[in-house]
Amino acid sequence: MLTLGLTGRIYVCVEPQDGRKSFDGLAAAVTAHLGRDPLSGDLYVFRNRKGDRLKVLAWQGDGFALYLRRLEKGTFAFPAAEAAEVSVTATELAMILGGIELGSAKRRPRYAHPTPE
Repeated sequence: MLTLGLTGRIYVCVEPQDGRKSFDGLAAAVTAHLGRDPLSGDLYVFRNRKGDRLKVLAWQGDGFALYLRRLEKGTFAFPAAEAAEVSVTATELAMILGGIELGSAKRRPRYAHPTPE
């Protein structure tokens, strides 16, 4: 099983990116479009215009890792948002990869640690 070495948050870029972009192009998109630091340890998820390819950019302490997923049939269902990116959980990312539309999934109540004010 492939693990992404998640040390931070997961951000899904809502706008499609050029599928030819690689490490440097996607890192530049993180900085320019999302206003975030690509070296932060967060995962950044991008899709192409057709929606049949997905790339995950991850900083792993000493270099970038780039994961590509291509569908033979169908498209990935990305969440809709007003902002340039959406923060998702690892479970929600697994649902996107598995072909489940997040808007149609029903979230059951779970404990959440209260945040100090």
